Amino acid sequence: MTGWKPGDPKRASGPMVRVDQAGEFGAVRIYAGQLAVMGDRTPAARQIAGMAGQEERHRAFFDAMMARRGVRPTLLAPIWNVAGFALGAVTAAIGPAAAMACTVAVETEIDKHYADQLVTLGDSDPELSVAILDFQAEEVEHREAALAAGAETAFAYPVLSAFIRLGCRVAIATAQRI
Repeated sequence: MTGWKPGDPKRASGPMVRVDQAGEFGAVRIYAGQLAVMGDRTPAARQIAGMAGQEERHRAFFDAMMARRGVRPTLLAPIWNVAGFALGAVTAAIGPAAAMACTVAVETEIDKHYADQLVTLGDSDPELSVAILDFQAEEVEHREAALAAGAETAFAYPVLSAFIRLGCRVAIATAQRI
C-alpha cells in the first residue's frame, strides 16, 4: 500500500476485507455445490443461481479491494473451497428445503457479521462501509427469499441451522487471523 501511515484505517480494516472475501468465496462454493446436485431446472435451483451471481459480484469486489490494499488472502481458502462445496452438495442432496435452510443459516450469520463490522468501522473507511451496506442488504434478501421458499420445512431444521451457523462463526473467527 503506497503512502501508508501508522493508524491508517484502510490498513486496520485488512482483517475485515480478508474475512469478507473468504466469506463470499465460501458462499460462492456453497451455491456451486448446491447447483452441482440440483442442476438448473427447478425453481429453487434458478433462485440459487441468482443468489450465486450476487455472491460472485461480492467476491470480485473484495478480491479487487484486497489487491489494491495489499491484504493477503486467508490461508484457509483451500479448506473453504472444499468445505463450502461439500456443504452445498450435502444440503442440496437432502432436498431443496435443506438447501434453502443452509442459505438462511449462512445469511443470518453474515447479516450479524456485517452489522458488527459497520459499527467497528464507523466513518473510518467509507469505501468499505458502503460496500458492506450494499452486500448486507442483498444477504438479507437471500435469507428472506430462502425463508419464503420453505427453508424452515427442511428435515431437522433447528439442528441443521444451528450446525451451519456455528460453522460460519468459526470460519469468520479463523479467517480474520489465519
